[in-house]
Amino acid sequence: MNSLLRMHAESIACKAIAACDPGKAVRDALTGRMFPGRVYIVSAGKAAWSMANAAAEKLGERLTHGIVITKYGHVKAPIARIDCFEACHPIPDENGINATKEALRLTEKLDSEDTVLFLLSGGASALFEVPEISLDELQTINAHLLKSGCDIKQINTIRKRLSRVKGGRFAEWCRPAHVESLILSDVVGDPTDMIASGPTIADSSTCAEALAIAEGCRLPLSPEARSLLNIETPKALPTASVKVIGNVTLLCRAAEEACRELGYEAHILTLSLDGEACEAGRALAQTLVSYRGHKPAAFIMGGETVVKVTGKGLGGRNQEFALSAAQCLSGHDGAAVISVGSDGTDGPTDAAGGYADGDTLKELEEKGISAREYLQNNDSYHALKAVGNLIITGATGTNVNDVAIGLIR
Repeated sequence: MNSLLRMHAESIACKAIAACDPGKAVRDALTGRMFPGRVYIVSAGKAAWSMANAAAEKLGERLTHGIVITKYGHVKAPIARIDCFEACHPIPDENGINATKEALRLTEKLDSEDTVLFLLSGGASALFEVPEISLDELQTINAHLLKSGCDIKQINTIRKRLSRVKGGRFAEWCRPAHVESLILSDVVGDPTDMIASGPTIADSSTCAEALAIAEGCRLPLSPEARSLLNIETPKALPTASVKVIGNVTLLCRAAEEACRELGYEAHILTLSLDGEACEAGRALAQTLVSYRGHKPAAFIMGGETVVKVTGKGLGGRNQEFALSAAQCLSGHDGAAVISVGSDGTDGPTDAAGGYADGDTLKELEEKGISAREYLQNNDSYHALKAVGNLIITGATGTNVNDVAIGLIR
């Protein structure tokens, strides 16, 4: 392992994530804001606690009450006037549904002078939910979608049609109160109706699109669920304010600055990375090995890839990205790739992502591990763990897509 590149790669990734602090973004967004009536906070997603804590500090006595719904292990401490709930992600569970019902009760009898400050971050599609179908069927559908290779926009096109709170329905519920949405985006391009399935945003997708997605990935639907895909989501909503306060652009710009501080000539290749994780990993690695410049260089990619799960192993898109890159980097001293999820969670694992350099493939082979076979079994986690190449950050408190960084010296 190239220890210098490993140290640089982790430092750059950590600085980029730290720059996307949702607390600061919320405080900045609320500076100078006044609300005439009662103010209620509903905060949902992986960054929900950080966002709500900052809003509560900023509002002080003006806050009437609030609710946080976040992933297990993400509540850091109690917040005055706010009830904090934890639930399952990425598959919804009973705790998430019960917590969302509490949010509905909190916002049930508001008047036109009241404000609902809706703080939204990625992960809320699973965490903020009251389904129109049984929980068992919802869990089955979500599990199938997450393994199908569909991108997040396709997945959320289905999710919002099976829900009582997604696709603008929560904004309708809050009538006649004003809804102020502050959004931390984890969807490439920041389509606000798709981030966390857009609980307060009019839906841009159609029933025809939802049915085509269901057919394309052979989604197991009951007759009741299929009929829901034929019901259009709300297209006209109450007056609401929507502001994106953090996204992958901020993440990648911060990575770019961190690279330059370490002496690398930095290049952002894309802010809309998508497609198969393995293909993207190979593409970044090939960029490095074909580099003919004379200065240390860094190449940055931001977005979110997908993995079509066909094997029985353990891993995530960022780990598959890194393990795939390792195959192309083999033997190229002075080249390395790191790929991480800004939320600190990559797939159903405790890792944020993975690292690979020119020595990784050899190190794997010395342990009797075939990168190709482990990728075929979607078992990137155990391959990278065997050579100490998992990146583990713990919950970061933010969620603004993934960042991949290639370094060449």
